[in-house]
Amino acid sequence: MRDVSRRGMIGLGAGAAATLGLAACGTTAQGDAAGRPGGSPSPSGTGRPGAPKKPAARLIGDGSTAYTGKQPRQPRYPVPLEPGETPPQFVVFSWDGAGEVGTGLFDRFLRLARENDAHMTFFLSGLYVLPESKKRVYDPPNNPRGASDIGYLSDEHVRSTLKLVRQAWLDGHEIGTHFNGHFCGGSGSVGNWTSRQWASEIEQAKAFVTQWRTHTGWTDLPALPFDYEKELIGARTPCLLGQDNLLPVARELGWRYDASSPGGVQRWPQKKQGLWDLPLQAMPFPGHRFEVLSMDYNILANQSVNSTRAPSYNYPAWRTQAAESYVSGFKRAYETNRAPFFIGNHFEEWNGGIYMDAVEHVFTHVAREKEKGGDVRLVSFRQFVDWLDVQRPEVLEKLQSMDVAERPAGGWNAYLRGRPA
Repeated sequence: MRDVSRRGMIGLGAGAAATLGLAACGTTAQGDAAGRPGGSPSPSGTGRPGAPKKPAARLIGDGSTAYTGKQPRQPRYPVPLEPGETPPQFVVFSWDGAGEVGTGLFDRFLRLARENDAHMTFFLSGLYVLPESKKRVYDPPNNPRGASDIGYLSDEHVRSTLKLVRQAWLDGHEIGTHFNGHFCGGSGSVGNWTSRQWASEIEQAKAFVTQWRTHTGWTDLPALPFDYEKELIGARTPCLLGQDNLLPVARELGWRYDASSPGGVQRWPQKKQGLWDLPLQAMPFPGHRFEVLSMDYNILANQSVNSTRAPSYNYPAWRTQAAESYVSGFKRAYETNRAPFFIGNHFEEWNGGIYMDAVEHVFTHVAREKEKGGDVRLVSFRQFVDWLDVQRPEVLEKLQSMDVAERPAGGWNAYLRGRPA
């Protein structure tokens, strides 16, 4: 069991302190060299009579990554809302770290997404594909060379992480970044980094992904099936710190969103320094007057005062409380202003794995609402900003003006009736 005591601190809303976390894990998945997951039909239809052939992979750099064509299993291209049309209810599940450490959680949620035709965002920590034997390749700002406040993975787990990240992309999920060393305290904290230092951290995070073959020497694993320079359009910083100095760099790199604001409310997002600002959100917390941030570790911090191994007799009640909190957040948005609902997670078995159970509970609840015929969409952050970017400005302004739990005056048809394009 890894020590998590040094990881992630953030503020909570409305009267309670909370903390944010870091790591991740899972099991392995296989795929062939052409970019198709093992046991799955080719998403492009290769092998069916008359179907277009999948383009040949074009290796990039040292062959760690490759361009394999358009990402499979993507939703139809988004279109603007018609005047008076009810907006969809977007739900984004995201994962910080996205490394595999042998608990089966990464694969568990890939399967759950596949079963429900859902997509998610994985914020990959670059160090999770860098062997510990090469840790001195990493030169973190304001910290000693090779230092990290999250552990390096074993070679076995680096290999599994590469396989699962590859599978995630082939399943249609987004691969973002959680940067590298996860420094949250002291003078070396990411909260103190300059824009120039953020630029260095980003370049290293990308290099660990795009040069894993050089760093590992492995030739028996296929390339990651995407061009990371084009794939990477957003991030979440460690502990939700340092966004102000990060954003100028992200804008220059052409990123489209950032998920690092230190807590928000359930309202439609706006842009900050030219990027969509997509914060974790305060949501109802059963049994309390204050609200809790929509991330597993923040719920833990309020239940067990940051302990990840609290007495197990607490687990059933805490699991229920966490699940009800997520469901309450979803319902509040779905039944009122339809603000997108963002949930942040870690592949961790904290307090007996109750937070993973709670996440699966709300995931299943949301999927059932979708099956009932409601316009509920389980998407990645990338897919969500694709939708935002094609909407009419006057419609977005109307949505953004709505407060938490505010219902549209006169119904959606009257509220959003606007000028035709």
